[in-house]
Amino acid sequence: MKCRGLPVLLALFLAACSNDSPQAAAQAPEDAGEVPAEVSGPERRILAFGDSLFAGYRVGRGESYPAQLEKALRAQGLNVRVTNAGVSGDTSAAGLQRIEFVVDGMGPRPDLAIVELGGNDLLRGISPAETRENIAAILAELKERDIPVLLMGMRAPPNLGEAFLKDFDGLYPELARQQGAALVPFFLEPVYDKPELIQDDRIHPTAEGIEALVAATADDVAAALGDE
Repeated sequence: MKCRGLPVLLALFLAACSNDSPQAAAQAPEDAGEVPAEVSGPERRILAFGDSLFAGYRVGRGESYPAQLEKALRAQGLNVRVTNAGVSGDTSAAGLQRIEFVVDGMGPRPDLAIVELGGNDLLRGISPAETRENIAAILAELKERDIPVLLMGMRAPPNLGEAFLKDFDGLYPELARQQGAALVPFFLEPVYDKPELIQDDRIHPTAEGIEALVAATADDVAAALGDE
């Protein structure tokens, strides 16, 4: 499988989620911003809930994944607003601590939540069992609120060992099945082996790299959002 040849770059990429300066755990979500486009229908709200890969490390506010995703979906004629609730440094446990606050802060419940967490757990050596438990609790909280979920899968670098890889990589499809969530198997697939899409720190995606992530996942988001 292509992703099994993950280079050292991926390990560094995942480590980046924790090397950023963490923000307050109770940080309120931030709207990605309005994007002029020809759209129709009532506005639908998407919550982008994750770590630095959503927060937008060293890119402009309009170049983060949530901002570029909103622009791409609106270009398809979808009247969406994507709220950026990415917090640099978040582990799955930190995400669990703030999920209720974030959703409550949005007012009307979102029509879809995109959940992207786990990179910092890898860096800190947190067991896959604990990561699974935390993400499962996040998905359960969203399910209880009747919020559909698109789960962004991550994969562990090979140097962590075969048993760890099996447990970590398998938790995302397992949780998606258990919780009835849609799944992107490996969120970083479009960029992990393309240094030209990585910033000079060899860790974070450039704005163009984020654009590639959006191009690869926008249809998944639209499908998870479903019809009105």
